[in-house]
Parts: sequence; C-alpha cells; structure tokens
Amino acid sequence: MGVSGKGKLPLFETKVREGRTWYKLYVLSVLLGICLILVHRALHIPANGEKGRWAWIGLSMAEIWFGFYWILTQSTRWNPVYRRTFKDRLSTRYKDLPGVDIYVCTADPKIEPPIMVISTVLSVMAYEYPTEKLSVYLSDDGGSDITFYAFLEASRFAKAWIPFCKKFKIEPRSPAAYFKESYSGPDDKLVEWMEIKRLYEGMERSINSVANSGVVPDDIRKQHKGFSEWNGNATRSDHQPIVQILVDGRDEGARDNEGHVLPTLVYMAREKRPHRHHNFKAGAMNSLLRVSSEISNGALILNVDCDMYSNNSETIKDALCFFMDEEKGHEFAFVQLPQHYNNITKNDLYGNSLLAISEIDFHGLDGHGGPLYIGTGCYHRRESLLGKKYDKTHKLELVEKERDYKSTASALEERAKNLVTCTFEDNTQWGNKVGLKYGCPVEDVITGLSIQCNGWKSVYFNPQRRGFLGVAPVTLEQILIQHKRWSEGNLQILLSRYSPVSYGRNKITLGLQMCYSIYCLWAPCSIPTLCYAIIPPIYFLHGISLFPDVSDSWFLPFAYVITVTSIYSLLECLEIGYTPKGWWNEQRIWLYKRLASYPFALFDTALKQIGIAKSAFVITAKVASDEVLKRYEKEVIEFGSASLPFVIIATVAVLSPVCFIMGLVRLLFVQGVRSMGSMLVQVIICSVVSLINLPVYEAILVRQDAGRLPTSVALISLTVSLFAYVLPLN
Repeated sequence: MGVSGKGKLPLFETKVREGRTWYKLYVLSVLLGICLILVHRALHIPANGEKGRWAWIGLSMAEIWFGFYWILTQSTRWNPVYRRTFKDRLSTRYKDLPGVDIYVCTADPKIEPPIMVISTVLSVMAYEYPTEKLSVYLSDDGGSDITFYAFLEASRFAKAWIPFCKKFKIEPRSPAAYFKESYSGPDDKLVEWMEIKRLYEGMERSINSVANSGVVPDDIRKQHKGFSEWNGNATRSDHQPIVQILVDGRDEGARDNEGHVLPTLVYMAREKRPHRHHNFKAGAMNSLLRVSSEISNGALILNVDCDMYSNNSETIKDALCFFMDEEKGHEFAFVQLPQHYNNITKNDLYGNSLLAISEIDFHGLDGHGGPLYIGTGCYHRRESLLGKKYDKTHKLELVEKERDYKSTASALEERAKNLVTCTFEDNTQWGNKVGLKYGCPVEDVITGLSIQCNGWKSVYFNPQRRGFLGVAPVTLEQILIQHKRWSEGNLQILLSRYSPVSYGRNKITLGLQMCYSIYCLWAPCSIPTLCYAIIPPIYFLHGISLFPDVSDSWFLPFAYVITVTSIYSLLECLEIGYTPKGWWNEQRIWLYKRLASYPFALFDTALKQIGIAKSAFVITAKVASDEVLKRYEKEVIEFGSASLPFVIIATVAVLSPVCFIMGLVRLLFVQGVRSMGSMLVQVIICSVVSLINLPVYEAILVRQDAGRLPTSVALISLTVSLFAYVLPLN
C-alpha cells in the first residue's frame, strides 16, 4: 500500500479487478462472431423481387445496431475498479470535520406519504457525525402544510431518536425500517426500545391521521408560527416562498434529551405561480443550494430522494475519506453511492434491483473517470455544483465554510425567502452554468456530465453495508413510466449541447463517453428489438427463412454469439446476486422496456425536437393498494389496464405462439421437415419470446384478479396476430 501526501497513508485504496484474460478472449471471440454475421448478411442479400429481401435488410440493420451497442456495453466491463475507505485514519488525522448540508426532496404528499418522508429525514439526522456540523433541508414542492406538520413532529421525535440511535449503535436509523423488525437485542435495552417505539407509533398515528383527513387541525396550527404561511389562499401551484428553521443548531436550547446539540432542520417550499415554470427537481435543488448557503453553508452536500433512507450511518465519513485524501481528494467533485431498494422480491420480479448497474456498470465507469450522478445518495463538493472548474494547479481543500452566527433565525428565514422567489433566477446563470441543469427530465445525469467536463472526477463507492435503501415500483406500469422518463431524458442529453459525444470530446475519456452513450441510447434500442421480436415470427409463419441453414457453415457465428452471450449473461447475473429465475425475470423486463417504454420515449423526444411537446416530470408513485402489494409479494405481474404499452406487450406475446403453431403446420405439411434446418433460428426466437411471455398468457386466460389483462387487450392482440397470416410479404 502506498502513501498519500507528505508521507501519510491514504484514506482510501483502489483495486483493479484481476483475472480478466478469459473475459477479453470472450469479447474478442464474440466480436469476431458479430463481424461474421454482418459479412453473411452482406453477401447473401436476397435479389430484387425475392421474398424476404426487405426483412433481411431490416434484420441486418438491427444486427448492426446490436453489435455496435454490445461494443458500447463492454466499456463498463473492461476496467472495473473497487474502492475501500479507511475511516479510522480519517478520525485520527482530522478532528475538525467540515459541515454537511443534507437535502431531501419531496413533491406530493399523496404519492410520497409524509411518514415515509420524515423517516428518511430522521435517518439522515442520526448520522454518526458531529450534530453541530449537520444541517438537514426538506424541499417540499407540494407546498403542503401536512408535510410541514410531519416535519415538525419529526423535529420533536428526533430529541429522543438521535441519542437512542447513537447510544445503541443501531442500523438502520430510519424508524420506519428499524421498527419493522422484531426486537432481538439485549434485555437491558428492551425497556428503552419499547419506549422509543411507543413514541414513534404515536407520531406515526398522528401524522397518518392528519394526512388521511387532508386538514391540519387548528389546535396543531397554534403550535408553530410556520403554519401562518398557509393562512391565505396558498395552493400547491400558487403560493409565496416559505422557509422555516424548525431547529437552529446555533441555538443553545436546541438540544436532544441527552443534552447534545441537534442538527439544524429547515423546511423550504419555493415560490410557485401558475404562469411560471419551476424546472422540477432541478429547480428545487438549486433553491436548496441558495438557501443552505445562507443558513449553514456546508462544504459538503448530500442529496437523497424522500423514499431513500440512510441504511448506513457511516457513509459521510466514507465520503470524506475521498474528499479529504491529501493526494487525490482535491480531484473529486462527487461521491456516488448505489441506488438500492428494500422491497425487492426474491426473484426480482420487475428487475428493480438494477444490480447490473450497481455491481457492474458503475465500477466500470469509475475505472474511466467516475460514475454518473443519479440524483440520490450522492455527496457533492459545494463548489463543483456551483459551476467551479477543476484547476490542477490549485488544490481546493474541503474546509469549513463561513457560517452566519450573528443573525437571528427569523432574519435568516427572511433572507432565504428572497432567494427562492419565482423571479430570483431571471437573467442569471442558474440552471445553465450554475447549479443543476434545466431543460432535461434527468437533470442529475446531465449535471454530473457537465461537472466531469469541467475537469472534475467522481467516485463510485459501494460499501458492504448498503448506504441507502428506497422503495421500488411494485407494478409493471410504474416501471414502464419510470424507464420512459429515464430513457427519454438520457436521449435528450445525447441530442443536446451537453452530448457526451460532442461536448465530452477531449474533456472526458473515450471510455467514459462510451459508458454515457449506453444510457443515452436506451430509447433507440427499441427499434431493432421490435424488428427482431416481430419480423422472424411473421416470416416463419409464411415459410420464409431469414437465417442460414443448420448445415451451412454460416450458421456457426449465429449459434456462437447467441449461445455464448446468453451463457455469459446468466453467469454474470448469478455472480452479482441474481437467482436463475431472477435472471429470467430480468430478460423479460429488458424486453418489455424495449417494446413498451422506450418507443414512447423515442417518439416524445422526436416531438420535443421539432417543438411540438415540452419536457414533463412524472413522479413515480411510492404507494399501492394492499391487493397490489400482495400480488407483488407473490411475484405476480400487475397489468390491470388496457393502456397502449400493455396492448403492445400482449400483441407481441400472442404473435409468437400463433406464428409458431401455424408456421409449424406449414412446415410439416407443405414445405416438409427438411426445411426445419433453415428455420431453426426463427423457431428458437418464437419459442423464447413465447416462454418469456408466459405471465401474459396467464393474465389473459387464467387470472381473475384485478391485475389481469382486460379482454379487450386479448382481442386486439389476437386480431393483429391473425392479420399477420394474410399480410402480403416482399
């Protein structure tokens, strides 16, 4: 192990994965197979007028795309690195640690329940870190007095919760997550545990009661001056700026039940007016940047989604090991932790765990200069978010920022309100060169890219104990909506002036440009996938071969690439924690996203490019009915509506077995069994698509619950499939 700075041991180490020879042989062999496939396509194009010519060309274009995209995906696997921190060295070396401002963003108390929001807030208030250096900010884009009430209750409960967490070193420090498990500690802790649980359940009942009624009672309104902000005609989309300091960490009276200083706690609802665009989450984050600069001015910023509670109370110190390392620390703009969820089923029904991204992709990105900023679970250097460029000639240390200890809380509130009005950003660089970028549904990714293009590096840290846990969508519709927003936003980045291809040239490494392009090209992947899911079955139905015969030597590259990449995918997924069934579920969701989510992202992006539509931000629901949750826990896919995405999925699902059966009949009784060799690949495609869609057939034919597919969807899909039989082919 090397040393850092002036003979000091480093605060972190980086390890490169070894034993990559077999992987590199795999890549070279598959690449050769892809080239041979494309050569075959070019040499055997059907003549003009011959049936299958256009289908052949279409599949050729799809295979060119798949080959190109596969090469891109290997960029994340070529040079993965793994980080380890040494928090003991940090504690020994630094006694005065920098201030940390923590941002929690919420937008709708109906979709994001207040009790869930404040559990996240309480989890980050209880970090193993000097409380006088912690400041927690809640941005409420719903402008809800109910959320404010929940926040007020959290500030009171924190007086008992924080000392309890630190006394017994409990994990996780979200009370909702912690008390979900039965007690298993020592007897001397039981009495205190029961008392804290009683306090939490009382708070939970009070908050849920107010949330369900939709009205904060008058007797509660009298408990805090902040409720006066809702005395007028304030609505979610039309209200004045609101900033309330519920706990002032500078105040000697702001102490917990053990007499220790409480973290500063601030509620913010930026001004909203119907005629003013508020720039979604990016606008909220920029408002928090300005408000926190006025109140606490922490050198380090952590932002988390309101459902993404802290599961590891040590991650601030982990992040500081990177930022405060004497040799490398000045290079880093942000430290990104993975996005994990606490409600994943055993076999990951909807592919929610994103393990391939967190366990493979981001380690590979880190090897090329740093991961993407994904909008939650990320520690930022304040200067980098404010647009400062990296200067290798000047080491910018992470030092304590100047904080106003003279002004009263009321004075700070009034000054902060002026920073979050609708007009404050007019004629400024906010949203452009300063703060998070505007104009893109994935403001986090485009902001992280611009920071890296400013010369900074980022770090991916994947601790053994997961840093944050959130709530994953529990219905297929929510998954498709979420990925539509992600893929649409990423494609918009590619088409914007911040494209990693053009804007990133000579600013970030080629490998990092390729890695970004993987996500930017999610949406265009829908077209070749649709081609491969539809064309081979239809042409098999009509007895037209689109692939080489089994006896032909050109069959070998097709067989090799399909077999080897499938086996590699399975082994890779098993290595990172998937079950075999989980891998199969991942393949299904991969197909559904490309069939029924990415095409809409592609279409909407095209409309935006020609000025017909504008960007929108759809919040993923964090709540579901009991019946939906029961089906999710049983790993039963939730359909339930006749929406267009489900019509597409059902149509492709029904098309394959219809084409397979009718094509097999033709093969056996018209063309003869000898023709099977030239049709084998198409038979395999029909079979795999049919097997992967077994839940669709069950939802159409067997299930009677509310999550089944409506009869109308079944009729549409069957009609379209039968139409394929009479479709004239060229």
